Amino acid sequence: MSFHNSNPFGQVLVALVTPFDADGEVDWPAVEKLMDDVITAGADGLVITGTTGETSTLTDPEKLKLVEVGKSVSAGRAKIITGGGSNETAHAIDLYKKSEKLGADGIMIVTPYYNKPTQAGVLTHFRLIADATDLPVILYDIPGRAGIEIKYETFLRAAKHPNIVAVKDAKGNLAEASRVMNETDLMYFSGDDANTLPLMSIGAAGLIGVTANIAATPYRIIVDAVNRGDLAAATEQHKLLEPLVRATMNHVPGTVATKYILHGLGRINSPRVRLPLVGPEDHEAALIEDTLSKVHGIAGVDFAEFRPDRNAAAGGALPKIHGTTR
Repeated sequence: MSFHNSNPFGQVLVALVTPFDADGEVDWPAVEKLMDDVITAGADGLVITGTTGETSTLTDPEKLKLVEVGKSVSAGRAKIITGGGSNETAHAIDLYKKSEKLGADGIMIVTPYYNKPTQAGVLTHFRLIADATDLPVILYDIPGRAGIEIKYETFLRAAKHPNIVAVKDAKGNLAEASRVMNETDLMYFSGDDANTLPLMSIGAAGLIGVTANIAATPYRIIVDAVNRGDLAAATEQHKLLEPLVRATMNHVPGTVATKYILHGLGRINSPRVRLPLVGPEDHEAALIEDTLSKVHGIAGVDFAEFRPDRNAAAGGALPKIHGTTR
């Protein structure tokens, strides 16, 4: 099956956090509420169990249940894309095949982190996973986390696979992104919230956003404005989002800040993350709060109602069952 020349994912995709309770166990009612919130706010799709969803510390049963819950909550309103994968090809294939059986609409494959394979290894990893399901595939290029990039030549070769149709770009090389878009029909999604509008201005299809957990509506406005060629309206939202993006992405890991902010807004029950992630220390929380004080005029978010709880966020949890590959 070939998905090329059509977009099977949508344009406003949220890299969804996985809400936990204070003990670090998945808070399933909070998961359902957050999913519904972001879809109602304008998201076309949810990327679950990605970096932001704390895939490294989720168990396989938790990852698969997130697919089931996502399909149930979305009820056809949004696509459910399963992210993360594994740095072990065999494990990734198993997870994605099971996700497909549960109704996932697409898969996102991150470059194998820690192993540091050659580009031939990266390409083989992508191809074997893409061969294993009939789902459309997004390749995730994030050298800052994975330790390796996807090189231009590898994109060209990967793009020949009928199921590999898109890239989540967190590399920030707009010149290379433009070149890949010129030379292939791969769709680009911004994987760095600050670069959403810049990347869309050179032809990207949309975004897979972290800040969109907190405020999906302004990203919907940006995408709709770009689609109709209204740069002024898109730029206005980009400027309004800038301090929120900075608060979410610049002081602590995005997952940590997003949960801290969502909890402060009363939208999740606990800001807890799983170790080795920990909640913001006092000086970090102060930086987040100071940056948030500059946020105004964003649709769907009222920071007058923000009640941060540094004590609830402190430290990190050791869940009952660890999420090991084997």
